[in-house]
Amino acid sequence: MSGNSFAYNEQPGGGEAMELGQEATATISPSGAFGLFSSDLKKNEDLKQMLESNKDSAKLDAMKRIVGQPWLNWCERIGPALWLAPWPHPQLIAKGKNASELFPAVVKNVASKNIEIKKLVYVYLVRYAEEQQDLALLSISTFQRALKDPNQLIRASALRVLSSIRVPIIVPIMMLAIKEASADLSPYVRKNAAHAIQKLYSLDPEQKEMLIEVIEKLLKDKSTLVAGSVVMAFEEVCPDRIDLIHKNYRKLCNLLVDVEEWGQVVIIHMLTRYARTQFVSPWRENDSLEDNDKNFYESDDEQKEKTDERKKPYTMDPDHRLLIRNTKPLLQSRNAAVVMAVAQLYWHIAPKSEAGIISKSLVRLLRSNREVQYIVLQNIATMSIQRKGMFEPYLKSFYVRSTDPTMIKTLKLEILTNLANEANISTLLREFQTYVKSQDKQFAAATIQTIGRCATNILEVTDTCLSGLVCLLSNKDEIVVAESVVVIKKLLQMQPAQHGEIIRHMAKLLDSITVPVARASILWLIGENCERVPKIAPDVLRKMAKSFTSEDDLVKLQILNLGAKLYLTNSKQTKLLTQYILNLGKYDQNYDIRDRTRFIRQLIVPNEKSGALSKYAKKIFLAQKPAPLLESPFKDRDHFQLGTLSHILNTKASGYLELSDWPEVAPDPSVRNVEVIELAKEWTPSGKPKKENPAKKFYSESEEEEDSSDSSSDSGSESGSESGEQDEGDSSDDSSENPSGESESDSGSESEVEKKRLAKRSSKTKGKGDSEDEKEKEKSETSDSSGAESSSIEDSSSESESESENESKSRKITKEKENKTKQDRNAVTKNISLLDLDDFNPISSPVACPTPALPTSLIADLEGLNLSNSSSVISVSTPVFVPMKSHVLLHRMSGKGLAAHYFFSRQPCIFGAKMVSVQITLNNTTDRKIENIHIGGKKLPVGMEMYIFNPIDSLDPEGSITVSMGIDFCDSTQTASFQLCTKDDCFNVNIQPPVGELLLPVAMSEKDFKKEQGMLTGMNETSTTIIIAPQNFTSSLILQKVVNVANVGVVPSGQDSIHRFAAKTVHSGSLMLVTVELKEGPTAQLIINTEKTVIGSVLLRELKPVLSQG
Repeated sequence: MSGNSFAYNEQPGGGEAMELGQEATATISPSGAFGLFSSDLKKNEDLKQMLESNKDSAKLDAMKRIVGQPWLNWCERIGPALWLAPWPHPQLIAKGKNASELFPAVVKNVASKNIEIKKLVYVYLVRYAEEQQDLALLSISTFQRALKDPNQLIRASALRVLSSIRVPIIVPIMMLAIKEASADLSPYVRKNAAHAIQKLYSLDPEQKEMLIEVIEKLLKDKSTLVAGSVVMAFEEVCPDRIDLIHKNYRKLCNLLVDVEEWGQVVIIHMLTRYARTQFVSPWRENDSLEDNDKNFYESDDEQKEKTDERKKPYTMDPDHRLLIRNTKPLLQSRNAAVVMAVAQLYWHIAPKSEAGIISKSLVRLLRSNREVQYIVLQNIATMSIQRKGMFEPYLKSFYVRSTDPTMIKTLKLEILTNLANEANISTLLREFQTYVKSQDKQFAAATIQTIGRCATNILEVTDTCLSGLVCLLSNKDEIVVAESVVVIKKLLQMQPAQHGEIIRHMAKLLDSITVPVARASILWLIGENCERVPKIAPDVLRKMAKSFTSEDDLVKLQILNLGAKLYLTNSKQTKLLTQYILNLGKYDQNYDIRDRTRFIRQLIVPNEKSGALSKYAKKIFLAQKPAPLLESPFKDRDHFQLGTLSHILNTKASGYLELSDWPEVAPDPSVRNVEVIELAKEWTPSGKPKKENPAKKFYSESEEEEDSSDSSSDSGSESGSESGEQDEGDSSDDSSENPSGESESDSGSESEVEKKRLAKRSSKTKGKGDSEDEKEKEKSETSDSSGAESSSIEDSSSESESESENESKSRKITKEKENKTKQDRNAVTKNISLLDLDDFNPISSPVACPTPALPTSLIADLEGLNLSNSSSVISVSTPVFVPMKSHVLLHRMSGKGLAAHYFFSRQPCIFGAKMVSVQITLNNTTDRKIENIHIGGKKLPVGMEMYIFNPIDSLDPEGSITVSMGIDFCDSTQTASFQLCTKDDCFNVNIQPPVGELLLPVAMSEKDFKKEQGMLTGMNETSTTIIIAPQNFTSSLILQKVVNVANVGVVPSGQDSIHRFAAKTVHSGSLMLVTVELKEGPTAQLIINTEKTVIGSVLLRELKPVLSQG
């Protein structure tokens, strides 16, 4: 016990404490366990004596030993957030020792005049008041007196203790105390009143109406300290009373940035629900381009009425815009919960064109600890199912690290599967090949399932994935082999007739595989395809009959099914075997197997008792089974609000508040208008409205001109609409700034505000003179929507009264410098850091373009290939053949006399090295001029770019003109959709390239061809056997047919029976090697080697019928 006394002596508290500690030590019994309990007892007696001492120093020392000095420091540091935090009690309480027996001695000191003692006593009482209710009730009068104490900390602590005594008899006292505290001058006390509301409601729900009155009063509070707590009370007590939020909506939006972090989370979730009930859906604006199709037989008047009805421009409510704009800065918060709350708000209520901004912030959170990563990845997995484009630019951020735990690895795999498409599947398959070799067997099995899902979703790589999975069957790891068998079984169900060889190979694996699920899958496959492998199936049944008694129950059931199917299709060979297996199953220990045996015997073996059902036994057992649907487990989670416990668990949790559907018609927005109270006049300079009106009018006119110029310009129709909405939101904020401004302008003077207004007017007047120059500059920058958005946000924020003049000036200067730098630079792409959120827009920013091909260095790391000399091997040559076949872009009937055709010139594009050159011929088939022919709105997949031709002023009757365009298809056959417009009309057109036009011919020697081909094997090789007509066996005809389909170059060959062709993809420069090897007879083998497995598979499908036909 010397250690205990030493611990006491270390504490500050004077000689009296030391003497008491020594006395306690001297009275300890030396006996074992009894001595230990005795020491605790005496130690508490020691503390009781110190608490009953006349000296404040002894009492303070005792309380510090009970509650702890570190706890006191923590209280002072945390302060207002005391209730929301855990209770880190060092000393007695933190060590798990019960200090409740000291309650009588502690509660006597509740009336102490020493403020430090009183603080610690209240902290202790908050902890034990609920356990010692009777003793706490004796001090009610003291707590009531403390509610009038001049010290705000004492008043707040007294209210805390009072609300912690959970006895129904004191409910009226608590109610009265909450009402008084809600009107306290200290925001800290009012905050604690909001916390007490929730406790009182859980104790006595009948007080709801009176508590709602207090909540309504506290919602009007202008302090950021109170906002989060009162909204939490609102969510607990009356979440359906949306009417209480109307008048406080704008104030909460404006205060949001300054509220404490956990208060921000609560407010954002509440405002998300509020927005879904008060505003119309912003997602309908995305349908405007698709709704422009015209019915040919409609009259012009009917079409005009329909167009006017459809083209009612979606106007975002200014309050809706206010919420979206004020939450955007919180994406940079250091608190992951705040970032997640803003992300779910953007997902649920922001326009789809603006929701992409959250992707960068969520990816940033993946650098946090594993618990945060798990929650963030769960939400990204749900988002990536519906909107792949948001996260495609960050594909590499979801690559699995060796240090990731299994739960994180599995979620990343899920996201990679959701993001897989034709452009990036070759990269992902190479990544998956590495994952399969992982030591984490659960992760390796999940990777194999992922490959199966990719093969199901992207049909172009089904054969490639299947061949890769078959290679895994020879793996030494039994779990990998077993999982491969299960996935192959699902893939073979889609096209069973083509893979008899694979089924034979899997039948041989039955001798080595021991995993029950894999054995059962092989038996099921053989049973389903028993007629395609008539020699192997009976032998498999013979082997299974030997080991029937030692097999797993799952395997036994499949053995019974296999025997029944073979009995029906090949009874001569398998009749006795099947009867033997049925006899074994009849006496099996498992009742499921016994029941299945009796059922099968009655169904397939006809006897007197057999019913009419036995006639249809073959149809029952050998019916065509539907292929399984390999779906994401996150597919049905989108009906839960993101970031909630219900979304994580995929089931409705207690207390979950569902998001309502968007209203068809928005409720009256005037309910959010707040009357200007007289106090606001102190902050409003005289004559302000008169001076501000002309400035507003000037800006609104300029915005209209900007909108009109944006709509007629080649690019930026979408960004123009967004900036228009932004400006509209800004003007609405100005109109409603007085009520909300009153809450924000707690500091400052009237003269300072007047100076700000004068500075604004002078800057606006200066801008008026240079408006024409600025318009020209804005026209050249309309395509940079992220710049427009951030500048509009800065304009709006500079008009708020809470921002200082120096900050606004420095921001404007910085923005001008950035704009100049952007104009001087000609680089198309740049690296953007994850923290630079203001200048990020995934729709128009070139950084958002997904790169379908891997960098050379990464390929070298993954495959061990040396590609450094590829530049010397690959050199673009002139096309061997240019087909002049044209495709219809716009029919003259659909185009009201304007006809358009396009063809591919097969020449390197002059507008960009990664673009495909397209020649468009425009014909005027009418008897009048067609004016102002230009490209209107573009609807391109993510990453695709288009260089448009200059507008054509006029096209004479029966006239024709050919123009050039460049389109970067990103090495995919996706359609490029855009509008071909004239002065009066716009027509939706699209260009889809044949796969052969995505290539450029390459000149190389036979030696280089073989070297490159040797490096592109395995999953990078696709081949098929074709039957060539006799008249096509000549070299010239094969050459003619191949170059007609694809823009490839001819490689010299030393053998007459082998024809080689080489090309590279336009976008990524990946090699495409084509080999046609003539065999004996009319057969030939067509082989394509390329990293772009999707393009290779499509090209193989197009070449096969061309070479086969006569």
